[in-house]
Amino acid sequence: MSQDLLNDEDIITELDISHLTIEDDTPVDNFQSEEQQRLLVEPLYSSRALSAPFLAAANVGLFYKLKGDPIVPDAMLSLGVQRADFSERRNRSYFVWEFGKVPEACIEIVSNQEGDEVTLSQKSRQKGKTTAKKDIYAQIGVRCYVVFDPLQQIQADMNGALLRVWAIAQSGYVELTPPEGLSQPGQFVWLEAVGLGLSLWEGQFEDEVMRLWLRWCDRSGQVIPTGAEGLEIERQRAEIERHQAEAERQRAETEHQRAERLAERLRALGIDPDEG
Repeated sequence: MSQDLLNDEDIITELDISHLTIEDDTPVDNFQSEEQQRLLVEPLYSSRALSAPFLAAANVGLFYKLKGDPIVPDAMLSLGVQRADFSERRNRSYFVWEFGKVPEACIEIVSNQEGDEVTLSQKSRQKGKTTAKKDIYAQIGVRCYVVFDPLQQIQADMNGALLRVWAIAQSGYVELTPPEGLSQPGQFVWLEAVGLGLSLWEGQFEDEVMRLWLRWCDRSGQVIPTGAEGLEIERQRAEIERHQAEAERQRAETEHQRAERLAERLRALGIDPDEG
């Protein structure tokens, strides 16, 4: 961590977190953000695309020091850890000192021009903020930082792209996506630190409206299915197998009928088809 994030007074000497606000009941920005967050979390658990244990969560505070506010990614993924008993307050948010590490990936879904995802907004500067989210994630060592701007709210910061991804390096973040970024359905970027990719996908999710979504994908760009999609894939596979079995049964029946007709003609000629 850099010195401006971790001062002597911030060094963790005890685990008293009674002063921290970990649940403020602030709603998410909008329906699309809420759906997008679930689309980035649910498939990881229902598809078993990752080896357990891991933790995927949406809109949960990431506390990296005892004093000061947390950063709250729209979605995050941390490998090799799992959630503990929710009845204990220290297990209800992502406390770095409890999990022993920062998440591998943090994702921000842009919904307005004041989220500070890449650079500080004018409103944040007026409030005295000095560090954008991208810089904070780099300073605390999050290996992959993702910004998805589906409504093109921060076109200048994104240089017209809808998706940009950065990976940690010795000097800070270096971009994984190409200079022009990603903007078209089917484009994806591989996150080696996670073992999955992120793809732009156009389709229907939970309603009949076609939208552009951000989804996890495999190395070939194939999106990781949701639980519902997985069930539909299995249903279609079972239906194909049923049709194949029925076609095989009909083929066998046709062959049997052909053999019976041939046997009848042989008998009519005085030949016993059963004699060897």
